[in-house]
Amino acid sequence: MSAMWKPSQTSSITPTPAPEPARPAAAPAQTFEPATRTAAPSAGDQATIGKGLVIKGEITGTESLYIDGKVEGSITLPGNRVTVGRNGNVTANITAREIVVLGKIRGNVTATDRIDIRTEGSLTGDVTAARISIEDGAFFKGGIDIKKADAKPAAATSGPVAVAATSEAAKPAQA
Repeated sequence: MSAMWKPSQTSSITPTPAPEPARPAAAPAQTFEPATRTAAPSAGDQATIGKGLVIKGEITGTESLYIDGKVEGSITLPGNRVTVGRNGNVTANITAREIVVLGKIRGNVTATDRIDIRTEGSLTGDVTAARISIEDGAFFKGGIDIKKADAKPAAATSGPVAVAATSEAAKPAQA
């Protein structure tokens, strides 16, 4: 009985709890992000929809979101990042600061900063963003509308800033 701690005791008999082990769900949040990115939110500012979850409806909020499950509806997270993980399957219109596609998105996406479609990613829908990146092996089908960022000065470019395109990046270019 002397090993039990009581609030009035100040001895060091109290066992130190073991730190909680890292959860596997948190690992993908760090593996998709290259070290060269800047202004990334901390891991505590990101919610996760695991691969066993299905959500139907409207998602809004003020933190970044990692989706590894299935989402149908709409996602509006202005000023934050939406990442669709490798197991993610999203049928929704998405509005966010940054959108990273490792899984599948079917719907229109709008990003105030950038959209990255990674090698395993698939996006079917129209894109509106200041910047877009489509890696080799990724699939994209839809229109692209490049919008200049409001806070940045206009860069010296020739030609229009809006591009309408339908491409399938998974197929090799034909001459």
